[in-house]
Amino acid sequence: MDFTFNAFYTLIAAVIVLLLGRFLVNKIDFLKRYNIPEPVAGGLVAAIISLIIHSLWGYSITTSAELQTSFMLIFFASIGLSANFAKLREGGIGLVIFLIAVSVFIILQNTVGMTLASLLGIDPLIGLIAGSITLTGGHGTAGAWGEILETQHGIQGALVIGMASATFGLIIGGIIGGPLAKMLINRYELATPRTAAQVEKRDNTPLDVNSTEYIPFEYPHRVRLITADNAITTLGLFAGCLAFAEFMTGFSKGTAFELPTFVWALAGGVILRNVLEGVFKVKVFDRAIDVFGNASLSLYLAMALLSLKLWQLADLAGPLMVILGAQTITMALYAAFITFRVMGKNYDAAVLAAGHCGFGMGATPTAVANMQAITNMYGASHKAFLIVPLCGAFFVDLINATVIQVILKFFV
Repeated sequence: MDFTFNAFYTLIAAVIVLLLGRFLVNKIDFLKRYNIPEPVAGGLVAAIISLIIHSLWGYSITTSAELQTSFMLIFFASIGLSANFAKLREGGIGLVIFLIAVSVFIILQNTVGMTLASLLGIDPLIGLIAGSITLTGGHGTAGAWGEILETQHGIQGALVIGMASATFGLIIGGIIGGPLAKMLINRYELATPRTAAQVEKRDNTPLDVNSTEYIPFEYPHRVRLITADNAITTLGLFAGCLAFAEFMTGFSKGTAFELPTFVWALAGGVILRNVLEGVFKVKVFDRAIDVFGNASLSLYLAMALLSLKLWQLADLAGPLMVILGAQTITMALYAAFITFRVMGKNYDAAVLAAGHCGFGMGATPTAVANMQAITNMYGASHKAFLIVPLCGAFFVDLINATVIQVILKFFV
């Protein structure tokens, strides 16, 4: 028997899941150490409880799809609204080279996943799910494409597979990034560890959110000071992005440039942000965008994980682990032998390699956490903290969506 929650009950359940996740992350050192998001921690517990209830009594829960989709679109719009072209220019040639390296890896990641899926006798699209959709894309992209693959391509349990793969990648991306960078730093003698006093001084220096060096999403747990006016203006921006996304989805349907709604929401944010600042000289309030974006992502993930039906994953557990294991090895080798070398084989390149492991297997917050672990020990890397958040929070989603769309149109 299936119970469907309306929007109100879905929101209540999602908040409970988030509170549970916060409690678990604060109490369990493993979850905190590897930067496991609170909605993922709480959502997986909820999913396991749902599995037990289904196994014993046959009950399952479905959350409000409309509310869930709305929060997903707001999150992607927040990424677009954070893309300031003035900041992008600061990245220079290093950003371009890093983007090329990331783009090549996305293609390689999907090649590995789909090839192994075919060899293991399962649908190649499952290899695509265990490729850039979830590993480079993360939980948000996994949920967005999971719904598309289930409804339009008949992949049963695509959302479950996606969430499982994204969670695996999030953990592994946080595990391999730091040790890989340390190995490169020590092997090539790129830097020496800082003293405890230096580390403590850096940790106790407050973040100036008005600084020109402020990068969205870099410090998701820091306090953002916003007012009601800022909040209302920002909600208006999000509404504009979602309206643009809905219009373009309908307008482009059946054409060569047809894209999922969440990609149009991201593109709408990019256009709106830069037209306002570049043409009308209107200052966009980044801190409010951060707050709404992070809150929407958390609520969306909690709702998605609440609806996970883990019993649909049992038959694919073995092949999925083989694919994900191969993806981990591929990521580590690529970061060490390609990313590190093309970015200059210096200290910044080692930090960038750690960051690439973070969002190549997990998500932008994992990439930032990897880099912070390295810079806390060895010193600052302005280049890495400029390039990775810009690439991981904006360009990667556009490149990834394009690659996935091409694969679905021409190879499936």
